[in-house]
Amino acid sequence: MTTFRRDSEVELGDYVGGIAARMNERVTEIGTTIRRKLEEEIAELREDTHSLELLGASVHANVETLLQALRHNIPVARVQAPTAAIEYAKRLAQHKVSLNALIRAYWVGQRRMSELVFAEVRAADITPQQRVDALQTITTTLFNYIDSITRQVVAAYQGEREQWLENQNSIRTLQVREVLTETSAVDVDAATESIRYPLRWHHLALVLWYPELSTAGDELPRIQRFVRELAEAANASARPLFAAVDRVSAWAWLPYRSVPADPVGAVRRFARDRADAPCFAIGTLGAGVEGFQRSHRHAQAARAVALARGTDDPTVFSATDPGLSAAALLGGDMAEARDWVSEVLGDLASDNDNDERLRETLRVFLRTGSSYKAAAAEMNLHFNSVKYRITRAIARRGRPIDDDRLEVEMALLVCQWYGGAALRRGPA
Repeated sequence: MTTFRRDSEVELGDYVGGIAARMNERVTEIGTTIRRKLEEEIAELREDTHSLELLGASVHANVETLLQALRHNIPVARVQAPTAAIEYAKRLAQHKVSLNALIRAYWVGQRRMSELVFAEVRAADITPQQRVDALQTITTTLFNYIDSITRQVVAAYQGEREQWLENQNSIRTLQVREVLTETSAVDVDAATESIRYPLRWHHLALVLWYPELSTAGDELPRIQRFVRELAEAANASARPLFAAVDRVSAWAWLPYRSVPADPVGAVRRFARDRADAPCFAIGTLGAGVEGFQRSHRHAQAARAVALARGTDDPTVFSATDPGLSAAALLGGDMAEARDWVSEVLGDLASDNDNDERLRETLRVFLRTGSSYKAAAAEMNLHFNSVKYRITRAIARRGRPIDDDRLEVEMALLVCQWYGGAALRRGPA
C-alpha cells in the first residue's frame, strides 16, 4: 500500500507523483502487460513478427515517459515521443502495416493503462476525495499524452511511408518481386533485361539483416557494400542483384555462369573475417528462374530458423546445413513445434545444460547408425561415456526409442536448430 502524508498542505501533485513512482517500480511488468494486450487485440501487430521486439521497446518507453511526466509534473506539451516509439512507427510503415493498426495500438494501450492506474489508485492510502482528484488528474494527463504522442508517431509513419515508397518504386525492385511471386512462365529474356541480372545462370540467394537500426541509420548502404564485396570474394561471375526489404534488411543473389565448387563455404569464409558483417541466411544453389525463386525461399526459411533461435546464436545460417531445411518445415508454428517436441522427448526436452548434452549425444548416436563406437569417435568421448549418456537420455525420455525412432530424430533435429525456442518452459 502506498502511504502519503495526511496534513492539509499535501498538494495534488504529491500523491499523483507518489502513485506514478509506485507504478514506475513495475514499469517492465506494466509494459509487458500492455504489449500482450496489443498483440492479443490487433492482429496486424501480432503478424508483423519482425517488429515484435521493437513493439515491446516502444511500449516500455511510452509507459516510462508517461510515468516520469506524472511523477515530476512535466507538461505533456513538452514531452517528445520516445525514440523507440518513432522507430516502431517507421518500421510499421516499411512493412506495410496499416496506419489504423498503429493508431489503435495507442488507444488500446490507453485503455489498459487506465485499468492499471485505477487499480493503483484504489490501493493507495488516501482519502476518497484525494482518490477522485488523483484519478481525474492522471486520466486527463494520460489522454493528453496519447493524443500528443499519437500525432507525433503518425507523422513519423507517414513521412517514412512516403520516403520508403519512393525507394521501393524503382522498376528493378518491383520486377524482382514480380519474378519471385510469378507462378506462371516468366519471359526470362525480358525479365533479365529489366532487372539487369542473368536469370538463366546459377544463383545463390542471401537474406541479410541487422538486428536493429543504429543511430547513423546507414544499415542499407552497409549491407549493399557488404554484398558487393562478398560477390567479389566468392568469385561471382557478374555483379550481384540487391533488393532492399526495409531499413535494416535486404535480399541479394550471387550469379554464376557454371556451378561453383563451394559457394556457401566461400561466403562463410568472407563473413568470418568481417567484424561489421550483418546477420544473413544462405539459400541453396539453383539454376534458371525456378532456381532463383527456390534459392530465395530456402534462404527465407533459414532466416526464420535464425530469428526463432535468438540473437545469441551464430549470425550465418545456410539451407545446406544438415537438417536445417527439415527443421524449418517443422518450425512454422513454434508453439505447436514446442508441444510436439515435448510429447516426443518427454523430460529430455527440458531447457538445461545436462539435457542438452544428452540430446546431442543421442542425436549423434542415432545419426551414426546407433553405433556407440562411431558416436564416441565423432564426439571425442569414451565408449562408456556415450553408452551412459544414451541410457540417461532414454531414461529422461521415459520410454524406449525403438518404436518411434524417426520421430525422436526429428524432434532432436528441431532442438538442435531452434535451441531454447523448441524446449519445454519451466522445470522438468
